[in-house]
Amino acid sequence: MRRRKVAYGIMMGTCLTLFVLSWTVVARFSPPAAIVMSIVAMVIPPFAAIVANWGIDRRE
Repeated sequence: MRRRKVAYGIMMGTCLTLFVLSWTVVARFSPPAAIVMSIVAMVIPPFAAIVANWGIDRRE
């Protein structure tokens, strides 16, 4: 259970970091790169939810 929580936290932290950096720093230099970073950040949360709920019906 703890490993899944850590993985979820890392994935969501990465998502937030990508989103914030893309529009505060990267957008000034390269708007297309900022858009790509936002799209990557948008894809991460569903995978984080899958990781967090993986094997939830098994007892740990």
